[in-house]
Amino acid sequence: MMRYNRLLPALLALCSGCVVVNKQADPTNELAEGRVVPGITVLLRDSIQLIRGKRIGLLTNQTGIDEHGDSDIDLLRGHPGRSARVSLVQLFSPEHGLRGTEDRQNIASGIDAESGLPVYSLYGEQTMAPPDSMLRALDALVFDLQDIGARTWTYVGAMVYAMRASARVQRPIIVLDRPNPITGYLIEGPVLDNSLANAEDPAPGKPGQAFALWPIPLRHGMTIGELALYYNDVLKIHADLHVVPIQGWRRDVWFDLTGLPWVKPSPNMPSIQSAMLYPGLVAFESTNLSVGRGMPDAFQRVGAPWLNAAATVAILRDREIPGVRFYSESFTPLAPTDGKYPDQTIPGIKIVVINRSALQSVRVGATLLWAIHKTAGTKLTIDNRGFDLRFGAPGVREALLRGEDPDVLIDREYKSAYAFREKTRQYLIYK
Repeated sequence: MMRYNRLLPALLALCSGCVVVNKQADPTNELAEGRVVPGITVLLRDSIQLIRGKRIGLLTNQTGIDEHGDSDIDLLRGHPGRSARVSLVQLFSPEHGLRGTEDRQNIASGIDAESGLPVYSLYGEQTMAPPDSMLRALDALVFDLQDIGARTWTYVGAMVYAMRASARVQRPIIVLDRPNPITGYLIEGPVLDNSLANAEDPAPGKPGQAFALWPIPLRHGMTIGELALYYNDVLKIHADLHVVPIQGWRRDVWFDLTGLPWVKPSPNMPSIQSAMLYPGLVAFESTNLSVGRGMPDAFQRVGAPWLNAAATVAILRDREIPGVRFYSESFTPLAPTDGKYPDQTIPGIKIVVINRSALQSVRVGATLLWAIHKTAGTKLTIDNRGFDLRFGAPGVREALLRGEDPDVLIDREYKSAYAFREKTRQYLIYK
């Protein structure tokens, strides 16, 4: 039975010299869980000068709400009693669309039925930047999307592309911060291999990689506002960037302790439990295993018709991986958007988090790959490049498939993840 160091160090820091609006309004040292206020509220209450009297574009979706569940769109248009006295004239939507219901490519632009505002879709065959011509017609762009805490989340790519476009046309971009739902305290490698990273805008014949931008850890431990500060600097974007901070959030606070309403950030991210395991399971999207799309607990299970679930679970239980339990449990994907095994009852492995503070989701994913390959052999097929772009380390994948010990391999990855945190301390806003 393998033993290893299961303790993650407390790598906390404050921002120093960052472009953060009204940072004094963020009393993290007086945190009372359940009193967290998102950036949209702080903007309207304390930083209204950034948008007052201006023609505004808003890049958002269903996650752009205040602590009461009111939509940014309504608030910025002048929701009764909360008028921001701004002119919201243009909406932009990321992957999954403005209301977060789409799970496909080529989402059309159009008119938002609820607000009557024009919506420009930034998701065709891939994530795209807002057109320069549309940004020139605005005085500023406001960005408010919920990140999930994993490197592969395309909303961060949409933000980077929007920052670059705003810089090109010399318009300010205002990023409204939100909590990292799986905490800003815990980080996990692998760091994305340099050879796989691509932070450039998509161009004809040169696809972008909104889900694999830059060499950062798979579970990065930053908020989307902190990532904006980081990317604006390291990518030399030079955007006129204003990050409006969260009030009352601390790095070790999980989303369900914030008091904020949970809104599915994508159709297959139903809960904080799915978000906890997502960093470890996202790479399995590039295998012939289902990750539970079409189920109410997507990213909390894997399965396939050829999977020997009982034998694999026996191996996994022998590892005593901290924070989780594994169970053999069949499931039936209903209309899964990945097209894997629709309406078939397939053998599966259910992953239950029993101690999220001890959970190392990437260790879970690596051990799953190792154990499933041991029991399935060539029945398991992998799109190597797709897997590597998500997991981040081709060498680790290759070693796992050779049968090398997953704990030894993952332990090695923490060194680069910790080094990343040390290098990014200057961009961290919260304690």
